[in-house]
Amino acid sequence: MTAAIHTSGEAKVREEICVTGASLYERGYTVGSAGNISARLDDGWLITPTDACLGRLDPAEIAKVDLDGNAVSGGKPSKTLALHRGVYERNREARGIVHTHSTHLVALTLAGVWSDADVLPPITPYYVMKVGHIPLIRYRRPGDPQVAQQIASLADSVRGVLLERLGPVVWERSVSQASYVIEELEETARLWLMTNPRPAPLDDTALEELRTVFGARW
Repeated sequence: MTAAIHTSGEAKVREEICVTGASLYERGYTVGSAGNISARLDDGWLITPTDACLGRLDPAEIAKVDLDGNAVSGGKPSKTLALHRGVYERNREARGIVHTHSTHLVALTLAGVWSDADVLPPITPYYVMKVGHIPLIRYRRPGDPQVAQQIASLADSVRGVLLERLGPVVWERSVSQASYVIEELEETARLWLMTNPRPAPLDDTALEELRTVFGARW
C-alpha cells in the first residue's frame, strides 16, 4: 500500500493504541502476539495488524480500514476485525476496543466462572462501578463469525465479555478507557481466584447505594 497521510487526530489515536499496547504487554496482560486493539475514526477504524505484538507496535503499521471494511493503509488487519466492527455498529458510544489473553481471566474460565451471565460476583465497589456485568461467551475458535454475532448482540448492554479460554473483549469511549476496564476486571479475577473461602458479594443495599450515588450499572 502507498504511504498514508494521517490527520493529527488520527495520529494521536495511533499513538494511544501503541502506548496502551506497550503498557498492557509490559505488565503481562498479554504475551507474544496475542490480543488486539482497535479504535473508531470518523472515516473508518484502526486495528492492530494480525499477529502483531502489542508491546512493539509501530503507529504507521496499525491497519486502517474504511467504513466498508476495505483496507486503506498499514499492515494486514487482525482476523477479529468483524468482531470489532459489530461492536461499533451496535454501540455508537464505543470508540475503543481492547482484547487481551489476561492470565487470571483465562484461568477463571478454566476453573469455572461465577455464572454465564456474570463471570464474577460484585465483590468490590470499583468492580461494580467501573466494570459491571460481564457475560461469558462459550468457546469457539478464534475468529469464529458466530462469536462476533454473539458479542454484537450484547454490545449496547454491557462494557465487555469474557471469551472462554481466550480472554476479555472490552469496549469504551476510548482505547485508554477500555484498557482501564480490563485492568479492573483482571484484578477482580485475581482477587476472586486467590481467596479461600470465596468472599460474599456486596449485598443489595450496598449495590443500590452504588447505583444511586455513582450511577453504577448493576
